[in-house]
Amino acid sequence: MNRSGTRAMLTTMLLGTLLTAFGAAALGDDGHDVRDQHEHDTLAAGRHIFRFDTFGDEDFWGGSLELHQAIEGSRLGGVGAGVSPKTALAVGLKVDVDALPGSLVRDLRAGRVNLDDPAVTVALLRLNAVVGITGVFQYPSSTSLKSIGIQCALCHSTVDDSFAPGIGHRLDGWANRDLNVGAIVSLAPNLSVVAKLLNVNQATVRKVLTAWGPGKFDAELLLDGKGFRPDGKTAATLIPPAFGLAGVNLHTWTAWGSIPYWNAFVATLEMHGKGSFSDARLSDPSQFPVAARAGFDDVRAETDLVSPKLPALHQYQLALAAPRAPRGSFNPAAAERGSKVFDNARCNSCHVPPTYSEPGWNLHTAQEVGVDDFQANRAPAKGYRTAPLRGLWTHMKGGFYHDGRFATLLDVVNHYDVLFGLHLSAQDKSDLVEYLKSL
Repeated sequence: MNRSGTRAMLTTMLLGTLLTAFGAAALGDDGHDVRDQHEHDTLAAGRHIFRFDTFGDEDFWGGSLELHQAIEGSRLGGVGAGVSPKTALAVGLKVDVDALPGSLVRDLRAGRVNLDDPAVTVALLRLNAVVGITGVFQYPSSTSLKSIGIQCALCHSTVDDSFAPGIGHRLDGWANRDLNVGAIVSLAPNLSVVAKLLNVNQATVRKVLTAWGPGKFDAELLLDGKGFRPDGKTAATLIPPAFGLAGVNLHTWTAWGSIPYWNAFVATLEMHGKGSFSDARLSDPSQFPVAARAGFDDVRAETDLVSPKLPALHQYQLALAAPRAPRGSFNPAAAERGSKVFDNARCNSCHVPPTYSEPGWNLHTAQEVGVDDFQANRAPAKGYRTAPLRGLWTHMKGGFYHDGRFATLLDVVNHYDVLFGLHLSAQDKSDLVEYLKSL
């Protein structure tokens, strides 16, 4: 064998040895691939964090705002009328049917549960059955709430209504467009901590909160103190879905940052968990007077309950694929024609498959998308993100764009038809809508 042949053979043997060693190192004692097990464990941890972790925020929602007392009502040792299951469902809270014992499911079916009784709501909290809310009880066997905390799932999960409206199996990552966050928070007996932060009275805080309406939340309120737009409408924006974000760079309406950035931001500054968060942009008193005054640009928790959970939470969210449009929810023939309209009208120049957002810096000025710049100017980058389009059918309630200004997809199509001078026919528009519904 010549010298080059010998070198080739040795190289092949070396590579084979390395691959064999790598493969052996990845196998556990039982022969399973530990890399697969690690991924499985990380996803499971991320799902648990998404669904159940409060990050220690019960010290705020219960300890400061005393929201648990409003849920219990005076008859159970709290204040006011209390929050019955019927009221909870009316403000968009959801119940996980898989967390209910069989006996309770049977009683619910038979109508033997008093849905007007706040005590039933407290019992559901004990079962961890209220999506996105955790009850903290006085002691293990107590029926009295000590506090209450919230999770990511409160806004970014719903249920499939398989048992009854508002009661069913969890749908993680779906935007809860029924949830009236403002109405729920406004029930809190003590909003003084929020009022002090904003330099207003509690009545003003409640006015701002009650204006939000179903499916909306204002993440910038505690940064810039702007409760209303110049036209008098609420400054709150629609809750976006948390699925289909793999491959998408900026994922909030106004492009604050990446998924782990926003997780840290929300867990620490919005949910008021015990975390660490840093963003020097929030030290600007002209754009973010409330945040600058409160020192939100650099928050450090003595015991950080957020940062260690960000990797698993991130991985779980990336695994949440956009759900397929169900059969019968769109016209397949029209959608096929609409896909050609989508391409010919160059919608795909911004909404690039398969993410249907833009690879790279997916941000545009208000002028480029033909809307006002109020919400854009509340964020550091002062632009609007190119929204991913997959799964649009899951969040049609509440309208489209960041603030729901367009009631229907046809309204959105008409807007771009005028803005870009597309001159689409009525048939083109109808077909394009069917295509968007199919994604």
